[in-house]
Amino acid sequence: MNSNIQFLAEDVEMPAINQAQIRVWVEAVARSYGKKVGRVTYIFVNDERIMTVNRKFLQHDYYTDIITFDYTEGTIIGGDLFISLDTVSSNAEELGLPYRQELHRVIIHGILHLCGINDKGPGEREIMEAAENKALARLEAMKDEQN
Repeated sequence: MNSNIQFLAEDVEMPAINQAQIRVWVEAVARSYGKKVGRVTYIFVNDERIMTVNRKFLQHDYYTDIITFDYTEGTIIGGDLFISLDTVSSNAEELGLPYRQELHRVIIHGILHLCGINDKGPGEREIMEAAENKALARLEAMKDEQN
């Protein structure tokens, strides 16, 4: 399949996700915001690597689940999305959620940022959470349609 959405793993095992389904889902979510997917690369890493990226490029000294580098131009979204599988795992455990559900949330979180949704300002976190929940429900509906 020739897609603009790529999945890479650096010093971690590639997570067991349905890449074809994720691609269709990401494209559908982007379309729902009037966007088209250009080049999007998911880079799955460990906590050590995400900390290095966070310090080097953002001058932040903490672990995080995702760092999104936004290369969007107009309505064509693009970016490099670094996801720490270590942090996804610890967040899932802390929240009492299945790992795969938390991983899907983080995967779409980066896309929502590329679509223009922020989560740092007043009231923005709630908007992001609602958008994540809507996108996750869309993924579940897609899975149900395939069964």
